Amino acid sequence: MRSRPIGFLVSAVAGAALAFGGTPTASAGPAPTPASVPAPAPVPGSASATDVRAADGCYTWSGTLREGSSGEAVRQLQIRVAGYPGTGNQISIDGQFGPATKAAVARFQAAYGLGSDGIAGPQTFNKIYALQDDDCTPVNFTYAELNRCNSTWSGGKVSAATARANALVTMWKLQAMRHAMGDRPITVNGGFRSVSCNSSVGGAANSRHMYGHAADLGAGPQGFCALAKAARNHGFTEILGPGYPGHNDHTHVAGGSGRFWSAPSCGI
Repeated sequence: MRSRPIGFLVSAVAGAALAFGGTPTASAGPAPTPASVPAPAPVPGSASATDVRAADGCYTWSGTLREGSSGEAVRQLQIRVAGYPGTGNQISIDGQFGPATKAAVARFQAAYGLGSDGIAGPQTFNKIYALQDDDCTPVNFTYAELNRCNSTWSGGKVSAATARANALVTMWKLQAMRHAMGDRPITVNGGFRSVSCNSSVGGAANSRHMYGHAADLGAGPQGFCALAKAARNHGFTEILGPGYPGHNDHTHVAGGSGRFWSAPSCGI
């Protein structure tokens, strides 16, 4: 949902559910007052029902986040800037606003022409609102693209909720990569696989697809090698492409622990 002017930002709750595409939580206004009963006088410094409304259908931030901040608001921010960790790095989605998160926020800000001080305030949040849909996915990617196996996200190596959450982070990394490559579409051929889906396509026994971390990319307008090279800058710890066995017809990118990049035909 795109951002719109607001008079007062309210803290969103149930953030973990929202991260998995749950319905947004909005502040309820006061119960209707019968016409015969005078409405109570407003409390100084409080917001009226017309002032309090969500800035976004997915998640609304309140206040400013900076190094030293912590909590769900930070975790939600980390998901959105996961694609800006710096070359060869990734940031932890842990709700702790440390130096790595500050640097990622600053890179995000610079990428969109904002003041890059690494402090997340209204301008940063408004840009995020403009970049996300109401299910928390970035505007250019969908859960359906990241799961051509089953609609329940079940049967993998982790719970369905974790697989879906991992896929959300992957989408935000892809959104960052897409922007860095001139905002040209990136073709996603698939993502999450259950163990049975993975077996049916001959996937590796320890494939990160079964964790929701991975995506297989078509050549699109960029070409496989350009995608593999760009992925190094956007939080992908596993990159497999042309020249690696079984990967001449796609570029595979994934998050998760460790690092393994191999696309020999691309110089990686």
